[in-house]
Amino acid sequence: MSIHNHQNEAICFSNMAKGLAMSAALPCDTVWTGARLLPMTDRAQPDTVIDNALIAAVDGRIVYAGPAAAAPAYDAQRVIACGGRLVTPGLIDCHTHLVYGGSRAGEFEARLAGASYEAIARAGGGIVSTMRATRAATEAELIAASAPRLAELVAEGVTTVEIKSGYGLELASERTMLRAARALGEAQHVAVSTTFLGAHALPPEFSDNADGYIDAVVDGMLPVLAAEGLVDAVDAFCEGIGFSVAQVERVFAAARALGIPVKVHAEQLSNLHGAALAARYGALSADHLEHLDGAGIGAMAAAGTVATLLPGAYYFTRETVLPPIDGLRAAGVPIALATDCNPGTSPMTSLLLTMNMGATLFRMTVAECLAAVTINAARALGREDIGTVARGAWADLAIWNVDQPAELVYRIGGRPLHARYWRGH
Repeated sequence: MSIHNHQNEAICFSNMAKGLAMSAALPCDTVWTGARLLPMTDRAQPDTVIDNALIAAVDGRIVYAGPAAAAPAYDAQRVIACGGRLVTPGLIDCHTHLVYGGSRAGEFEARLAGASYEAIARAGGGIVSTMRATRAATEAELIAASAPRLAELVAEGVTTVEIKSGYGLELASERTMLRAARALGEAQHVAVSTTFLGAHALPPEFSDNADGYIDAVVDGMLPVLAAEGLVDAVDAFCEGIGFSVAQVERVFAAARALGIPVKVHAEQLSNLHGAALAARYGALSADHLEHLDGAGIGAMAAAGTVATLLPGAYYFTRETVLPPIDGLRAAGVPIALATDCNPGTSPMTSLLLTMNMGATLFRMTVAECLAAVTINAARALGREDIGTVARGAWADLAIWNVDQPAELVYRIGGRPLHARYWRGH
């Protein structure tokens, strides 16, 4: 199902829910009682915990969430006692490269010895080395290799994951990656949003012909994969070791012609003004952003583009230039956090650790970190029916063995998840 269909479904269900709430008894199949609810309903202001809250759902959609004392009468098939535990929306990892073949541990060792990320990439390592391993893998092999990574996220309360392609760099392998991503979601009961990242790196067969490769992306790959229903969004790597602004714009124009939303890897290593370009195309998000300038911030604010920050990559590559957090805050740009799970620069499968890094490395507040992996992460995927515990949203819930929300950001290690519900189950 496409992102746009999810949104339309949410609107229709919200209207239905309003009607149900006015009836004498609320028909619902599942009710959660005794919750300390952090609903994440307001992007502008930190939420406060609602004590003794009740959540009711029908067919996996929330029809009531709030104080039990204000809830309508309900007739439920199943009642789940939360025992005073903290309940939040299921977490959302809105930027991952989770499906890939091989390992890049050797490159990690080389960087420890002084080699730069860019030097490794230009020597044939980096993304291209993962491309070779991914092309050599079957769909079943990619699923088997990637399933444990997804399971790690699920075990921490994640209910939605974005998974990018971009390690195939030719039609058949890009298709295999996207099909594997879809299959992983079905097997592990997690919503997967697939992003086509054909413009990730130059494959060897186009080593001296970047424009020719972009031709292949926009004419040979994107239309076919979109027609097969495998593309929820289109991404591109706008960077000196990636693609130029002009080349990325060709990708965005092709996506726009197909009605597919875009996002961008930008301003990670330098400032090519990729975020401003993406904002002109109404991008869902611009990601990394360590070298983002004021003009880029202003363009993102005007377009409503989310800033997705990736502290795992910042930490792993020992970056020293911080993303402009204060400027993003001042401009009202929504901030999301994500693991950036990938084999080369962020081999991380913990969204809880990502929040801790957002706080310690980027000096984000607890409230900002929690919003960054729920309501703002949903916005980075173009979704309004997840990332919040509110009427009309999916009943994607995480129930935690913690005393206060700050513990979810404060802890390093451990799994405080008590239970995870995806679409009410």
